[in-house]
Amino acid sequence: MSTTTITAELPRARTRGNRRLRLISAELLKLRKRRALMISALALAVVPMIIGYTVLLSIHAANPSKHGPAGGLENLSGSMDILAQFSIITAILVGATLGAGDLGSGVFRELVVTGRSRLALFAARVPAGLAVVLPIVGAGFAITATGSTVFAGSLGAPSATLLLESAAWLGLVTAVTLVLALGVSSTIGSRGITIGIVLGWQIVAVPVLLEIRALGSLREGLLGAATGRLEPAALFDGSTVPMSLPAAALVIAVWIVVPLVVGAWRTCTRDA
Repeated sequence: MSTTTITAELPRARTRGNRRLRLISAELLKLRKRRALMISALALAVVPMIIGYTVLLSIHAANPSKHGPAGGLENLSGSMDILAQFSIITAILVGATLGAGDLGSGVFRELVVTGRSRLALFAARVPAGLAVVLPIVGAGFAITATGSTVFAGSLGAPSATLLLESAAWLGLVTAVTLVLALGVSSTIGSRGITIGIVLGWQIVAVPVLLEIRALGSLREGLLGAATGRLEPAALFDGSTVPMSLPAAALVIAVWIVVPLVVGAWRTCTRDA
């Protein structure tokens, strides 16, 4: 390979990298311009945590002998359970908007006409969605972690290791749900229908199916069973479905890869 060839390839690589960054930035801008979506996401992830700890502090101050401190492991466990549910809803809202927003607004046709790669357009939505959802959910977790530590009082405060494990687990649940909603909305092409389907499946159907013991090992294929296997043992009672760590990792990988592949295929084959 000659020096001329090398110098020619470097600008191409930089150009591809710049294009990817521009596409991601464009997707980020689209999400940020949806003020109702951003406000809703913040309200879902942050406001319940603020209200929860405000109420716990108030009742403890009113009657310390009957109501314990607002922090500690027990209250962290309850807060994380609530925050996980609201984080799932937040991820579904953002993911559904990412996958079907361009179609709903009529922008998809214009993007395709410009000659941009459909696959690149789809791929840019994943980091853009994560860049929006994870900081919002992280803000809610920061409130929970701070409250459970600062207001622990006579109760045992959570360790730094437990807080890191909890943050990682919450981030994983949020990220996988975002990818699922993105894949489904890109396939269906409808934001509203996607929200209804994924929300009903994750919040209603999966918890019910996990409790049906007659399903046996079939329950291991559910995303809720895999994420439940990875949840911090110090905060939760443990997974309803016994399964190994490799099996849980495989199930999560499938729930990530399949929606992305199907969503990318549909984006590339959809009529503009």
